[in-house]
Amino acid sequence: QAPIKATCEDLSCKTGFPEDVHSAVVSRNIHGGQPLLNVRFQSCDGNKKIHFGSSEPEDFRVGEDGVVYAERSFQLSAELVEFIVSAQDKETQEEWQMRVKLTPEPAFAGAPEKDQKKIEDIVFPWQQYKHSSPLKRQKRDWVIPPINLPENSRGPFPQELVRIRSDRDKSLSLRYSVTGPGADQPPTGIFIINPISGQLSVTKPLDREQIASFHLRAHAVDVNGNQVENPIDIVINVIDMNDNRPEFLHQVWNGTVPEGSKPGTYVMTVTAIDADDPNAQNGMLRYRILSQAPSSPSPNMFTINNETGDIITVAAGLDREKVQQYTLIIQATDMEGNPTYGLSNTATAVITVTDVNDNPPEFTAMTFYGEVPENRVDVIVANLTVTDKDQPHTPAWNAMYRMTGGDPTGRFTILTDPNSNDGLVTVVKPIDFETNRMFVLTVAAENQVPLAKGIQHPPQSTATVSITVIDVNESPYFVPNPKLIRQEEGLLAGSMLTTFTAQDPDRFMQQTSLRYSKLSDPANWLKIDPVNGQITTTAVLDRESIYVQNNMYNATFLASDNGIPPMSGTGTLQIHLLDINDNAPQVNPKEATTCETLQPNAINITAVDPDIDPNAGPFAFELPDTPASIKRNWTIGRISGDHAQLSLRIRFLEAGIYDVPIVITDSGNPHASSTSVLKVKVCQCDINGDCTDVDRIVGAGLGTGAIIAILLCIIILLILVLMFVVWMKRRDKERQAKQLLIDPEDDVRDNILKYDEEGGGEEDQDYDLSQLQQPDTVEPDAIKPVGIRRLDERPIHAEPQYPVRSAAPHPGDIGDFINEGLKAADNDPTAPPYDSLLVFDYEGSGSTAGSLSSLNSSSSGGEQDYDYLNDWGPRFKKLADMYGGGDD
Repeated sequence: QAPIKATCEDLSCKTGFPEDVHSAVVSRNIHGGQPLLNVRFQSCDGNKKIHFGSSEPEDFRVGEDGVVYAERSFQLSAELVEFIVSAQDKETQEEWQMRVKLTPEPAFAGAPEKDQKKIEDIVFPWQQYKHSSPLKRQKRDWVIPPINLPENSRGPFPQELVRIRSDRDKSLSLRYSVTGPGADQPPTGIFIINPISGQLSVTKPLDREQIASFHLRAHAVDVNGNQVENPIDIVINVIDMNDNRPEFLHQVWNGTVPEGSKPGTYVMTVTAIDADDPNAQNGMLRYRILSQAPSSPSPNMFTINNETGDIITVAAGLDREKVQQYTLIIQATDMEGNPTYGLSNTATAVITVTDVNDNPPEFTAMTFYGEVPENRVDVIVANLTVTDKDQPHTPAWNAMYRMTGGDPTGRFTILTDPNSNDGLVTVVKPIDFETNRMFVLTVAAENQVPLAKGIQHPPQSTATVSITVIDVNESPYFVPNPKLIRQEEGLLAGSMLTTFTAQDPDRFMQQTSLRYSKLSDPANWLKIDPVNGQITTTAVLDRESIYVQNNMYNATFLASDNGIPPMSGTGTLQIHLLDINDNAPQVNPKEATTCETLQPNAINITAVDPDIDPNAGPFAFELPDTPASIKRNWTIGRISGDHAQLSLRIRFLEAGIYDVPIVITDSGNPHASSTSVLKVKVCQCDINGDCTDVDRIVGAGLGTGAIIAILLCIIILLILVLMFVVWMKRRDKERQAKQLLIDPEDDVRDNILKYDEEGGGEEDQDYDLSQLQQPDTVEPDAIKPVGIRRLDERPIHAEPQYPVRSAAPHPGDIGDFINEGLKAADNDPTAPPYDSLLVFDYEGSGSTAGSLSSLNSSSSGGEQDYDYLNDWGPRFKKLADMYGGGDD
């Protein structure tokens, strides 16, 4: 660090260097970019722009802040090194000079570093009074030169920088302090000051890449805290050291260059940055290319601007078809590329050689062949194949085909297959074999972009296409189609109408004559001769038919040949039917209503005639002479050519329905007339002319809709009544089936009554509920003993009638009712048990018991009296007959 001393020797301000000769002690080993000392230049006008220079620019450089840097690395000898530092005003060109002497610092063995370095003082500005004047003037503040401190210092710490003192410290006890970022503001604690001695120190290494300079303010106060000096500003610049390698913005750079580019063509720019000071050698980068792969056709196809990083071509011969991509290793080195002291880093530049249209498309053959059936369109008849060495699926590779001859009528087009790049010759207009049997096309192939300058199309870019047309069986066609004829309606059946024939376009095929048939005839009026195409009528032609639209009747006919395959064509015959007066006019509407009085009673009617002019209106309206009551009661008058008005002739006509015949005659030649009957309903009307005689109108008859509605209502009512009757009968049957023989209140028999069952649990569910059913619901099969199977057959007899007890019987009739029921049950042969065979379970053979036939009765059967069996009823009648002692 060059010594820095701030003293006051003159009260006047003088622009220039404060001294003519400045001496500084520096280290013997000096490195390029190392700051050596700081020269101070005093400017009375703060707006001056000063430029510093050196008499030895190859060895020393002076920055704008007055710091002297070494331009190169060298070692000071024992001799003194001198050079001139100049300062020039950029506006006035005024120049000042100062001689600088550099002395190498002595090396004392064993002497500590702090003893070899002299710590300079910074003295606060002082005040002086002129005794000759009552006014006092304060000396202007000194501008303290900045303190330069290298980054990354190894210490020891705290490292003393400078001592702040006031010239009043001899008479007062002062306390010193510093404020600002790095002292009492974040980052705090970097700089400290001894409050007694004013020694300013740094506590740790600095990093210029984090903070490049510190702006501190020094204060001097007495023991009571009173300010005794104005604060002074101290600027500490962190001197950059080469401690950061260059870093590329991208590790891999991608660029392109067209093939065939001339030397000097710009390719791309690579950029690296260095965190060190860009204005010093530590941050000045230089670029160079370390390697190129591949090295074909030359190992030095590219070069790089060592300062800007621009990559350009330096050799010709870039050919994408041979080398599609180059890979360059780029190195960036700081210290202006010094390989000894500079730090380096590398990145990769990938240069892709882009395609240009330097290869024209070439056909694989000089002639291509194809064939197409006649009258076919959108058919591919030939594939044209080409080769192109350019990059596939690019405008320089994509082929376009154009026909240069052989197709004057534009019947073909050539499309390009986007995948294979083939040309597809396609038919776009029908071709007639009878007109053209072969086409010879001339085709040229081009790319979507023009060829590169200096390259011409070879003969292989043109080819010939030979296309043969195949004859096929074509459909016959009618001439003319459609055919229009004019014919009056009313032509009788069997009349010859016209001849409608077709032609066969196949002149070179051996075929028989055409056959004709009818395809569409909506009214079935026509027929066609299958050989000569003569059309005759099969019914009377009627213009008023529903199949005639706008006086036009259309029929379609078919003409067929016997080719392989058979073909047919259709033709339309249009018959324009001319009107004749074959329809008489009719009245419309058919029914009308009028009042029974004279006023108002007019009825407007219209004449309708299916014919057209001149066989239609104007019409003549009149009433017939018979019966005489028509003209006596009614009168008619024409309003216009198609309309007339019917009204009462008499003042009053009794309400009712009247049939009024009206004679209508048209204007045709000859005239056609008819008598139409108009049904007139005469009724009573109010003052507005509205019919009010509802009863008579209803009595005259109901409409069809009203009658249908009434019938539907009647049918629905009958269905509801029938459903109600069926429901009542079903309900009575259910009551009879559930009714007991006696009243439930009088029934004293022991029965099992079914109540709500509440089971005991999951282990108490193994029981047969069928044994607890009511007696009247138990089926015979449910009460059969276990082990016995009954093969009962119910006798076929008429069931007897059991007595039915009235709903509320007298208590005295209970006995009679029981006796009658018992008698009926005894005499009922259909009631169980039946006289049937009982089958018991077979328990095997070999029983030790004797036969039951060995058991004899104690008394003879003949001694028993079995007559009492006759009193046991019909079930024991057979036993009574066997043992009753009778002759039978």
